[in-house]
Amino acid sequence: MKNTALTHIHEQLGAKMVPFAGYNMPVSYEGVKAEHETVRNGVGVFDVSHMGEFLITGPKALDLIQKISSNDATKLKDGKAQYCYFPNEEGGIVDDLIIYKIKDEEYLLVVNASNIDKDWAWIEKQNTMGAEMRNISDEYSLLAIQGPKAIEAMQSLTSEDLSAIKFYNFKVSDFAGIEHVIISATGYTGSGGFEIYCKNSEVEQIWNKVFEAGKEYGIKPIGLAARDTLRLEMGFCLYGNDIDETTSPLEAGLGWITKFTKDFINSDNLKKEKEEGIKNKLIGFELIDRGVPRQGYEIADKDGNIIGRVTSGTMAPSLNKSIGLGYVTVENSAPESEIFIQIRNKPVAAKVVKTPFYKG
Repeated sequence: MKNTALTHIHEQLGAKMVPFAGYNMPVSYEGVKAEHETVRNGVGVFDVSHMGEFLITGPKALDLIQKISSNDATKLKDGKAQYCYFPNEEGGIVDDLIIYKIKDEEYLLVVNASNIDKDWAWIEKQNTMGAEMRNISDEYSLLAIQGPKAIEAMQSLTSEDLSAIKFYNFKVSDFAGIEHVIISATGYTGSGGFEIYCKNSEVEQIWNKVFEAGKEYGIKPIGLAARDTLRLEMGFCLYGNDIDETTSPLEAGLGWITKFTKDFINSDNLKKEKEEGIKNKLIGFELIDRGVPRQGYEIADKDGNIIGRVTSGTMAPSLNKSIGLGYVTVENSAPESEIFIQIRNKPVAAKVVKTPFYKG
């Protein structure tokens, strides 16, 4: 089991630690609901240093990225980030990720922790053009400082005007007394804030200064359980639940980051799938009757026919209702459609709703 550079701090803080993607990670500190509300209404900090970071550099860097990514990286300017996925050759998804353009011929790819080795092997296999690759995952830490008070709480730690960094943009700047830190206006919560990339040797200093600066704003450490409820309220996909090697990116609603203006892995088949029309669709739903939907539960229509399955589900703390994501047949995917979630062999009434569930 790997530790992050901050594991000892989480343990000192009394966090409940769990194994996650090969790492010893804090799942909660004071409880999911309280931590969730801290991020929605104030500011909280996640240690997400288990995420993977790859540097792709050199004259062939863009060629490789264009081949493996569903999105169009030629649209990236220096200091901009882009959400995308790696398509596999069978119509599924190797991983979803964020690409950061640091400068011409230098890109940072941030991938899911559970897929670091798989993704690295996949990119290496596709790198027939000779782009330079470096896996820096074990050298770097990542903090997500999230919530509506994040800008105000963190402004004293940097010479950068945080309010001027637009969503999915980033700066390489000073932060908490450390030079050359990536301050990125990205996150997985839907409540605004920043993600801070730094070296492992620097993260403890940054963590301490972040908590010092945020003290008057009620800043708190937040675990992975609240990260999951926050992302689900936004309808964001989680790899391994809502998308994987077998799920179609078009059925998962990722057509908006699938750019057919270029050739990429499996683009011809995905284009054909788009033209012929998808059969299933990832939908958001909320329960009408009592119960909590969980991954793997079957979804039925009013006649009891199985039409799909739940991929993510929870009791949403901000909404005080049970919500979920799941795949259903296209005929049953329209908003307000009545569906039934099979909870312990009992059909529980639900309806299809538009995401995000949480409107802020």
